[in-house]
Amino acid sequence: MHTLDLDTVEMTLDVMKYAIGRITNKNPELGHPRREEDLLAEVGETITPKGIGGERAFQLFRDVLIKATVPIDHPRHLAFVPAAPTRAAVLFDLVTSASSIHGAYWMEGAGGIFCENRAMDWLVSLTGMPKGAFGVFTSGGTAANLSAMVTAREAWRSRGGVTDRRGIIIASSGAHSSIKAMAKVIDAEVLLVPTEDLLTGQALSERIAGMNPEDRCCLFAVVATGGTTNAGIIDDLQGIAEVCEREKLWFHVDAAYGGGALLADSVRPLFAGIERADSITIDPHKWLFSPYDCGAVLYKNPELARQAHQQEGSYLDIFKDEGASGFNPSDYQIQLTRRLRGLPLWYSLATHGTDKYKWAVERGIYLAQEAARRIDSQPGLELVREPGLSCVLFRKAGWDAVDYTEWTYRNHRDGIALVAPTKWKAAGQSETVLRFCFINPDTTIEDIELILGTLRD
Repeated sequence: MHTLDLDTVEMTLDVMKYAIGRITNKNPELGHPRREEDLLAEVGETITPKGIGGERAFQLFRDVLIKATVPIDHPRHLAFVPAAPTRAAVLFDLVTSASSIHGAYWMEGAGGIFCENRAMDWLVSLTGMPKGAFGVFTSGGTAANLSAMVTAREAWRSRGGVTDRRGIIIASSGAHSSIKAMAKVIDAEVLLVPTEDLLTGQALSERIAGMNPEDRCCLFAVVATGGTTNAGIIDDLQGIAEVCEREKLWFHVDAAYGGGALLADSVRPLFAGIERADSITIDPHKWLFSPYDCGAVLYKNPELARQAHQQEGSYLDIFKDEGASGFNPSDYQIQLTRRLRGLPLWYSLATHGTDKYKWAVERGIYLAQEAARRIDSQPGLELVREPGLSCVLFRKAGWDAVDYTEWTYRNHRDGIALVAPTKWKAAGQSETVLRFCFINPDTTIEDIELILGTLRD
């Protein structure tokens, strides 16, 4: 299997030809999913005793299977949180895989980890965290949040926190779904502060004051959000930091989506207080234009993370030897085996410079503002709230959940756009609305007008 032969060379050329064509195509097909049984009927069995050959397998992928996917970087993919990796980052993702570097320990991956650490230096500088703060790249926001909360819990226990009951975390009702998922993994309980807008320090203080003494003894962390996924809302980070410092609680900021906006002068003041966090999650594969999967967790005191995550094993002892000394990323998050996820970000930053990144993030905010203006002026459409970062929520008069869903599928089927509905709760009532999330700087005003045109009566 590992012999370099003519078939391997031809397969390599096919792959490179596809990759070059993909990253230079400025008008990709939107694509749409197909039923598994239909794909199986067209493709047939691909895993066989003798193999079907690289040429045939790649042909099936290129001509059939890739068309049953939705490219996350399509300029009119405005649902969920899309992505738009730079061409440089995509190309270097190929280099990262081809280089076959194990990114867990300095002894094996020093050169690659060095590059990751330069990108991490830059991320930390965006937050304004104090000297000594540092972090590590993870598979995404969920792994970053999980790593941070494991660190928070272990630090709390080392200070005498209870061990015979579940720990408790406080977050807002607008927090990302990964917070609840992560809490299940570490067997912690999440108390939500119900809010239709940002979580304030006052609301947090009142929630803590209302806890019974037994539960208060189990409270070890607060998770604030630096840009909610649904609406781009940034919590009162300054006020929350003050409460956490007073109550001696770990202060974590989930800025998986919104963290890219730390680059933007137009909204940077909204993040005041993030520099006081004990840990921060940022996903470069969202608004910092990296390929999947690339998240990051940053710590004010990385030593606490090392104490929580460092793994023990006789075959790992060599990595702690003086001759192998250096930064070991596996010591600061939940994964041991890891690829160098931060390398494509490093290469793209080195290629384009940070000013270009700032422009690209500001472009997403500008597109959201422009979309809001056009929504406001189109009869039958109404903004639900002012845009938050690059998210825009709006409604169409007279429509219900079924109308929005049918519109989404129709536009997707016709290859126009992927814009999915969401839910927004106001005055105690939940309603289905439409949502734009702008990440890709290649999205144009004409793209926005094309989508809004499908909503005209």
